[in-house]
Amino acid sequence: MKSAVFYGKHQLKVEEVNLPVVGEHEVLVEVKACGVCGTDVHIYEGDEGAAPVTPPTILGHEFSGVIKEVGTAVKSCAVGDRVSVDPNCYCGVCDPCRNGMAHYCENMIGYGTTVNGGFAEYCVVKESQIYKLGDHTSFEQGAMGEPVACCLHGIDMCEIKPGHQVVVIGGGMIGLLMIQLAKLAGAAKVALLEPVASKREVGLSIGADVCIDPLTEDVEKVLKENGMTWINTVIECVGRIDTIETAIKVAGNKAVVMMFGLTKPEEELRIKPFEIFQKELVLKASYINPYTQKRALDLIDSGRLDVESMIYEVCGLEQLEEILSDPKLRAKGKYLISPSK
Repeated sequence: MKSAVFYGKHQLKVEEVNLPVVGEHEVLVEVKACGVCGTDVHIYEGDEGAAPVTPPTILGHEFSGVIKEVGTAVKSCAVGDRVSVDPNCYCGVCDPCRNGMAHYCENMIGYGTTVNGGFAEYCVVKESQIYKLGDHTSFEQGAMGEPVACCLHGIDMCEIKPGHQVVVIGGGMIGLLMIQLAKLAGAAKVALLEPVASKREVGLSIGADVCIDPLTEDVEKVLKENGMTWINTVIECVGRIDTIETAIKVAGNKAVVMMFGLTKPEEELRIKPFEIFQKELVLKASYINPYTQKRALDLIDSGRLDVESMIYEVCGLEQLEEILSDPKLRAKGKYLISPSK
């Protein structure tokens, strides 16, 4: 089967590998769509993502497809089912798993990180990680199940209440999802800080009340002019030190600052403890997607969450390395890979 194999920093090869063997509790998924994630970029650049990667590995953890074969002990799904995959597989027996914190599993399997993932024509996945797609969900939408699930975990931690004011920093896919989820959670007003005009336009189209170019506009002044005088929540979706600093700066008294964007592991943030004290800020971060995959897919299938406006293009495996290596391409929007293309 055709696969994109990661061999190390800046080394990705599209090549033929053997079709994986299906175990008794596993299924073979023919991959129809697999999203290119910021974690994939970090791994390609030689950094650590949510889990360590040991080359050679087939990357890709946001994927959907059709079941082509099932193991002898599989009962919950069948050949022909249209499915999405939760890439984070927990052991169920370690202390974190047995104490309701399975996303800190000591023996976690990560499809597309610790084991082969979805940037291939086929992928073998444990039955426990399979979720059937709804009747109204396309494969492209199904591939967005994992990032939506991650966002749901983060939005839950933000504790947004009806009437709150929310600022989202970064208008990439994650930021655009967060805008919608904040609205669904009851936020009265949501502002987007994003320097790219086309992304600000998408932000307005999916529910942002205010869109601000932080490079050319006075952010705090524009927020106040639009009635956003007490920011209850700031969600940082870029993963840069300067944007995290902006998040702390614009946050109102007793606000939650959610550091959702993934920084490089070695980066350090300088904060003023007095500012945190003075505002009684709560700084939070969100790690992967525990217990939220089904909610994400149900929300997508309901039509209440737009996961397509941020998709820029569906490409073949041959274009994957160019996308991973070129930030100008990624700035255009979300890319999906269709291995059969």
